[in-house]
Formats: sequence, C-alpha cells, structure tokens
Amino acid sequence: MKHGVAFRKLSRTTSHRILMLRNLVTSLFEHEQIKTTLPKAKETARFAEKIITLGKRGDRASYQRAEALLLKPELLPKLFGTFAKRYAQRPGGYTRIHKFGNRPGDNAPHAVLELVDNPRDIRWEITSRAVGWDLLREKLRSKRPVSIINAGAQDTLGVISAEQRLAFGEHGRLRPMTRWNLQKVLKFRDQSAPLLMSQKAGDYMDHLLATPVVFKDIEQEARAALAEQHRIYRENKAKPEVEQDMSIERPAHFTREMRPAPGHALPGETRGALQLARGALGDRKPPLRTKVLTPSSLFSRRYQPRSNA
Repeated sequence: MKHGVAFRKLSRTTSHRILMLRNLVTSLFEHEQIKTTLPKAKETARFAEKIITLGKRGDRASYQRAEALLLKPELLPKLFGTFAKRYAQRPGGYTRIHKFGNRPGDNAPHAVLELVDNPRDIRWEITSRAVGWDLLREKLRSKRPVSIINAGAQDTLGVISAEQRLAFGEHGRLRPMTRWNLQKVLKFRDQSAPLLMSQKAGDYMDHLLATPVVFKDIEQEARAALAEQHRIYRENKAKPEVEQDMSIERPAHFTREMRPAPGHALPGETRGALQLARGALGDRKPPLRTKVLTPSSLFSRRYQPRSNA
C-alpha cells in the first residue's frame, strides 16, 4: 500500500519537476488548452488550481507569489483580471482533463488539459451539438424537414431556459445526460450563455438538415462528370491506334467517399464531433469565408474524381 504519497514524482528530480510544472502551467494560462501526458496533466491541473486561487484573492502577497511561479510575467494581468473575473462565482474546479488515447512511440496515455469556460471549451461544443441533435430528432417525429428549415430554430432558447431549471428526475425535451451536461456548462456562465448555446444548437441543426441535400447534389455532379470522362475515353479507344490520344487515361470508378460518417465534420466545419469527443484541438485550417447555408456555398462544390495514377 502507498502511504504518505502526496504527489507524483514523474521520474524527475525536485528541481526538474517543479520547473516542468511551472512551464506547463504557464503554457496553460497562455493558450488555455494544452496537450500532454495524463500524469503530467493531473499534476499540472492541481498546480493551476492553486495559482488561479491566488488570482482570485487579488492581494499583494498573492501577486508576488504568482509572479514567482509563472515563467512569463505578462500573464499576470490575465490571471488577476480575466481569470479572476471568469471564476469569481466558481468555488474550484477551474480545469478539465480530456483523455486523448495513447502517444505513438512509447504508448504513453495522452490528455488535453483545458481551463473551463474558455473560448474553445470542448465540453461546450459537444453539449451544444447534443442539444441540437435532441431537438432535431424530436421535431422530425411530427414535422417534415422542409417545414423545420423554413421555421428555423425559434424555440431553442426557450427549451434551453426551461431545461436549465429542471431538477434531477424531472422529464423534459432533452435526454437526461444532455440536460445534465447543459446545466453543468451553464451553471457559472453569464446571462448571455443560453443565447449563445441556442445559436450553436440551431446552427448544428441546420448543418444536419443541409447535409443530405448538399451531398446528393455533389453525388449527382460527380456521376455526371465521370459519365462524361467515360464517354471521352470510349470514343478515344474506338479510334485507330495511330489516332488515339495517349494522354487520356481510363477514369476511375465512382465512389461515395464524400458521404460523411457519423461524427465526422459536416459542410463548413473544420472538425467533427468525433474529434471533439476525443479531445482533439482541431486542425489549423482557416474557416470558410462564406456561410454554410447560403446557396453559393452549399450548391457550388465540384467533385474531382481520383485518377489511377
């Protein structure tokens, strides 16, 4: 049995371990999301909780102690300003750990450590998509997709406000786990949080409704383009061998690889729900300049079939 073990040594000396934790906490305060091994994430979370508590106190002694711990003094205004205001009503629990599988090479367990209620909060994104999915599933039982698209997500804000007030065991329009996550992410946020959640849920509902229409149009265009390529290839083969154009290759067969699988990114998104659930930070691709649900962005994509080369 392990008695008297207060913390993980992480296979490092005391000075090395403390400096490493200071560096990780500094990166966490700077980016508000970092990816590291699971044991390091747990120790960094403990260290970060104590430093955020110093920022909430706001006295001179806490300022001097935080200045001695952080490696970048320019983060002190963020700690005593942004973080202190964000977590003023929250009695602890300022960090969240998402497991991220194992690292290639040494198979070490990976994790994403983030500050709760940050601008890229993973739990917030997943919960908004779950709310949109539950509401859309309920509406599709009694309404047609066209009527839902025309009406829009008008009652989403009212549903979120009502679900936020429900107690444990009461029935609502959302699933119990979705309602529980919704109440957790909205508990310590400001009054504008339900409106932002309703907008995100409505956007996700629009994505789910627009996806079949978009990919049906893409599939028709792809089939027409491949049919034209097959026609040109057959006409070229019908000519005498001397007159044939050798640059025309046999076109590939039609594949339906453009159809998204469950959890994959929808049109206009840079990362899917599956990546969010695994704790992925997402790629660094710039977002689309046009809105997803405009005709120019939905129905103007062209599918380029792969060649055999």
